[in-house]
Amino acid sequence: MKQNSTRNTAYTVDCEDYVHVVKFSPFDSGDACSLIAYGGNNYVVVGTCRFQEEDAEVEGMQYKTLRTFHHGIRVDAIAWSPETRLDTLPPQIRFCTAASDKKLRLFTSDLQDKNEFKTFDGHSDYINDLVFAPKEGQEVASVSDDHTCRVWDLEGNEKAHFVLRSPGMSVCWHPKEAFKLMVAERNGTIRFYDLITQQAILSLECEQTPLMSADWCLKNTLKVGAVAGSDWLIWDIAYSSYPQDKRPVHVDRARLFRWSRVTENLFATTGYPGKTTTQLLVHHLGHPQPILTGTAAVGSGLTWHRTLPLCAVGGDHKIFFWVTEM
Repeated sequence: MKQNSTRNTAYTVDCEDYVHVVKFSPFDSGDACSLIAYGGNNYVVVGTCRFQEEDAEVEGMQYKTLRTFHHGIRVDAIAWSPETRLDTLPPQIRFCTAASDKKLRLFTSDLQDKNEFKTFDGHSDYINDLVFAPKEGQEVASVSDDHTCRVWDLEGNEKAHFVLRSPGMSVCWHPKEAFKLMVAERNGTIRFYDLITQQAILSLECEQTPLMSADWCLKNTLKVGAVAGSDWLIWDIAYSSYPQDKRPVHVDRARLFRWSRVTENLFATTGYPGKTTTQLLVHHLGHPQPILTGTAAVGSGLTWHRTLPLCAVGGDHKIFFWVTEM
């Protein structure tokens, strides 16, 4: 593990392949280390991380691979299950992937002999995002270019089906709002669905396109953020269905928006992968300019640590980590 002091002190982990997506587990696994998963051209790697920011005995960062799962096709998105535990005997690892063949795959492993996966068929076009029900983890929601959001049980049966007006780009399930689903569409509309009545109950408007990514703030359920065009936008849904704040940030187009999991004032955005580098910006709502600028060689994916102001981006045979201030 080496520290890279050029653009903001960061850590890197070397990977065998190009990293298309990287995801910290947002759930407590019962272990002091953080779980992280990353997807390449035909596999998913699950590992653990520990940082000096949380443990004085760690020098820089410690990374350990727990298992590599053969996937057979490029991994486009990963979601962690809250049922993943490292403190049980045997441990249980459970996550779901979306791939370029329009299928979801649910992986369950005890890191020893039991390694199962199930395929969920139903989407007729590219799947852009997926998420587990945050409490029990018994359902998975996914959104696709086929203009649908679907909710599945763990056997792959479709439990709900929402017809969208444009491609679904992001889907969020908030632990404090277990019966609501937030779905963001490329046409700039973000809708909240009631999972009991299966009806839309609230919608937000960007008034610009294309919306590429949206996120529901963990620390404040009234806050929603997104990137559309080259801007980031933030809503306070108690106040208005239009953004309270927006700012142009990326020269060409913005790609991803992710709230920090430790404070409602911190979020990160990435630009579109250029020919050589991708820009990562970390923003603080109290500051007019980004508080951190990083670059990654053709970066993809963006994820925040569960308990630290630290985010990661995948790239060419590497994962890059940046630490910021609260």
